[in-house]
Amino acid sequence: MLEIKIKKLQLTNTWTIARNSSETKENVFVKISRDGIDGIGEAAPNVRYGENAELTIQKIRQAEKILNNFDWFNFVDIKKALDEEITNQSCAKAAIDIALMDWVGKSFKTPLYRLLGLNPKCTPVTSFSIGIDKPELLKKKIEQAAIYPVLKIKVGRDNEKEIITTVRSLTDKPLRIDANEAWQTKEEALEKILWMQTQNIEFIEQPMPADMLDETAWVRARVNIPVVADESVKRVDDIMKLADAFDGINIKLMKSGGLLEAIKMIDVAHRLGMKIMLGCMIESSVAISAAAHLSPWAQWADLDGNLLISNDPFKGVGVQNGKLILNESPGIGVSGDF
Repeated sequence: MLEIKIKKLQLTNTWTIARNSSETKENVFVKISRDGIDGIGEAAPNVRYGENAELTIQKIRQAEKILNNFDWFNFVDIKKALDEEITNQSCAKAAIDIALMDWVGKSFKTPLYRLLGLNPKCTPVTSFSIGIDKPELLKKKIEQAAIYPVLKIKVGRDNEKEIITTVRSLTDKPLRIDANEAWQTKEEALEKILWMQTQNIEFIEQPMPADMLDETAWVRARVNIPVVADESVKRVDDIMKLADAFDGINIKLMKSGGLLEAIKMIDVAHRLGMKIMLGCMIESSVAISAAAHLSPWAQWADLDGNLLISNDPFKGVGVQNGKLILNESPGIGVSGDF
């Protein structure tokens, strides 16, 4: 049985990045049931990839026949069928994939990280993201993030120096900078990153548009901090072409289409000597917890989507002094009212 619901997630603060601003997000939740066991999944549609809640539901319904026709323990075969059936709306695949792996873990009465052979003590610290804002409002956001040891700062609207100078006047915490493809020339990107290097920056994420790989490689050769791909990478097939331009990749379940593809991406990236960041969209504890089960494989985490909303309908992975805390519950380890 398949159930689908849309839930409106309320952001604690207006969420502004280089592309747009949001007060709320409509995410799609799925519940699959078989043999008295439920699996919960989540899709977070993103306008960057032409996604919305209605199209996501359409694609999930389109894939329902796959769930009806397969043994759910054959999840690798189901993934292959989903990849053939859904060629856009990757978040729809992610919702089904997360629900399926939740169901499998619950069937074995085991947390997903244990099925993967991962040590829950090896989870990284997650950054806490702060969107683009006016200096006076940045102070409020920095105060709200006091318990988080690493901050991720969004830039990309021609006021980078003002933003970072303001943040640096308030805290000396390590910063991760995300430009969300904002800088349109390699010269602009280089100038801004060279200045940021003086501000205790851990890395710069997606400084230029996704397809400007040669230009990004040119910039990378001239800076002294890691450059991390986000919009330039969705699935495992994207990774090989990125090695010259980036030091690491940001894997998001909503881009990859779920956990199984993300696991393949982690392996390939590590073989190429690239670091892994596990990231997210604005998501509830369902999708965040699912990604957190992979986090012992990652060097960096930006799994704070659930921390940015005020009405999370579920409870799952915890955060203690910034460190992700996985629980002992089976599957992806979430509870709440579907």
